Amino acid sequence: MGLAVIFGRNVRERRVSKGITLEALAHDVGLSYSYVGELERGRRNPTLKVIEQIARALEVDALVLLQAEVSQSQ
Repeated sequence: MGLAVIFGRNVRERRVSKGITLEALAHDVGLSYSYVGELERGRRNPTLKVIEQIARALEVDALVLLQAEVSQSQ
């Protein structure tokens, strides 16, 4: 599984667990919801800046979003 897919799955998992809509996350990070949706599906490769912005919005360390298995306790 590629890193873009891992990142996307982890973002979606965190977003859903926090009860945040795709549109709200996109608004919080200043990106279009269609772009964030493509990130979540692993169809786009985010820049480091975007990874940082999304991690900050989800209140998680950016490295956690890049790990193959994410623990909800982190």
